[in-house]
Amino acid sequence: MASKGRMAEVAVRRYWRERDARVVVEAWRTSGESLREFARRHRVDRRRVARWAGRLDGSEPAPVHFHPVRVADPERGDGRAIEIHLVGGRHVRVPPGFPPEDLRRVLTMLDPRTPC
Repeated sequence: MASKGRMAEVAVRRYWRERDARVVVEAWRTSGESLREFARRHRVDRRRVARWAGRLDGSEPAPVHFHPVRVADPERGDGRAIEIHLVGGRHVRVPPGFPPEDLRRVLTMLDPRTPC
């Protein structure tokens, strides 16, 4: 288990080597906290911790999956925002020109169990 001092030292580094990332990921997994709580408490980017956790686990990036889509108003091709209704009642408004990769990250953050 990583010491608190070692964790604090590594957390503030701009660049993590694998051994540094192992300290952070181990500290998170043994903390009993959600990733969000852990990242907030240690002032680290939760995406960075999650990315390293995936790398250290040897996980491959999830394949792209498409979600069912229903066009609510096909006449509305006027360049206004698109509204996406997700399972569970969440909604995402996407302005025209929003980069697809950014949308993928947003949707993954809302439901990391469902790959996009």
